[in-house]
Amino acid sequence: MKIAVYPGSFDPITLGHLNIIRRAAKIFDRLYVCVMVNSAKNPMFTLEERMNLIRKVVGRFGNVEVEWSDKLLVEYALSKNASVIVKGLRAVSDFEMEYQLALTNKKLEPSIDTVFLAADEKYSYLSSTVVKEMAKYNANLSKFVPREIINDILDKSGGKR
Repeated sequence: MKIAVYPGSFDPITLGHLNIIRRAAKIFDRLYVCVMVNSAKNPMFTLEERMNLIRKVVGRFGNVEVEWSDKLLVEYALSKNASVIVKGLRAVSDFEMEYQLALTNKKLEPSIDTVFLAADEKYSYLSSTVVKEMAKYNANLSKFVPREIINDILDKSGGKR
């Protein structure tokens, strides 16, 4: 069984993230979407809220599970018997940092590979940061995040409907 981990902060999950999840779920037998604790970030949503938002939109995929971790990514992957870490790349600028992290992870745990999936071009500009900023100004989020969670984002950001 091929098991993979797709890590991120997902604050909140976007259509770009969902596109990577959909594609990775077709490639791997089991995909763990792992909300990683990142002390350098100040998230809008709590860990539990982010996991619930993700669960709302990935329920249609029978081989996707949502969890969280405050461990090193490779430690989490080993605990799930995963052999692959999935990373989405929006632009060339993402590659340099992600490549460095992939090499570091490979040095920490040689049995785990990193697979890069290029973002669909219609999501190449999209980030959770952009979504949060738009929500503050009550922008239409329907082209940026799954419809199931738009109200959650607007409620949390103080955006008006």
